[in-house]
Amino acid sequence: MVTATPIYSNTGQRLFPANTVLTSQQISYLEFYGVLWVQVIPESEINESSGTEVPESSISGSAVPEPDPDTESYSQKIKRSRKFHTFKVDYSKKTDALKDSFSHLIDKTQSLDSDVLLDQVSSLYSNHLTSLSVFDMLHNMRQIDDTTYAHCINVAIISRILGGWLEFPEKDLELLTLAGLLHDIGKCKIDPQILSKNGPLTSEEFKQIKKHPALGIKILEDFPLDERVRSAVLMHHERCDGSGYPSGLRKEAISEFAKIVAIADVYDAMTSNRCYRKGFCPFEVIATFERIGFERYDSKYLLPFLTHIIDTYIGNTVLLNDGSSGKVILINRQALSRPVVSTATDKYLDLSKHPELYIQSII
Repeated sequence: MVTATPIYSNTGQRLFPANTVLTSQQISYLEFYGVLWVQVIPESEINESSGTEVPESSISGSAVPEPDPDTESYSQKIKRSRKFHTFKVDYSKKTDALKDSFSHLIDKTQSLDSDVLLDQVSSLYSNHLTSLSVFDMLHNMRQIDDTTYAHCINVAIISRILGGWLEFPEKDLELLTLAGLLHDIGKCKIDPQILSKNGPLTSEEFKQIKKHPALGIKILEDFPLDERVRSAVLMHHERCDGSGYPSGLRKEAISEFAKIVAIADVYDAMTSNRCYRKGFCPFEVIATFERIGFERYDSKYLLPFLTHIIDTYIGNTVLLNDGSSGKVILINRQALSRPVVSTATDKYLDLSKHPELYIQSII
């Protein structure tokens, strides 16, 4: 597509002039600056536009050209795969099914059947997918305004994968998955206008949000559940330094499952799009965990999570803050968020040695 007018950021900075052919890298650049739409030249007028020579392959129309395998990004390859299409359809069905299940649990019109709940999501991580490919699927499933139900599914899957990395037995993995599924059920009792507010919450609104762990326990109180699952629902916002809620618990007072679900919860929440902000780049989230995470989260679980999760992004094409792009080829174990990147000019950049550069987004 070709821009019909200059494109400006919300602060008035000109990002691209008119008559710019938009590449995937430039579109990611616009997304970073919060540009939600641009005016483009209609196909019928492109060839008549004075001073503009546009390659035929750049013109949008009914016939979409096959992507060039040499320039296609890793993410684009994932999205074109049959495996991703199958996952996307299944994910949508599971999200709707979980919404119905939560409604029945809240209304007390059905009993809580753990096996049924787990069956609703098991195909998302068991259909011949490795832990790395599951993260590929989740990363490319990011949507605007991820619902509570989609978030619960993501946290269940991420918690299970982390439990696998920690070599938990299968029975514990099942319970940990269930804890992830149910951890935010209390949010279904929070005013939807607060949950979807497009802007900062007032102190009173945040007080309402902080009630959701207790509301979740209230919903589940009459159902037979393993105590580790209940503790995760109640404690997943507690932090090892005592800064969490609802009780300000510290370290050993927080249950094992709650500590694991907390990491999965924060990682998914920060990398997901919300109505009030765009999701953060995973490398930025990992950098945040490296900087302050070991005070708030148990290093017994956080370190294995970070060292494994970073490997899921090897091979991804990334956009750097200077506008250049490249492929992640090597992880620095002492600085996980600053890998070695192979740029388009065949230059190898070790970001741990270039503090002025950082990964801005995954393309």
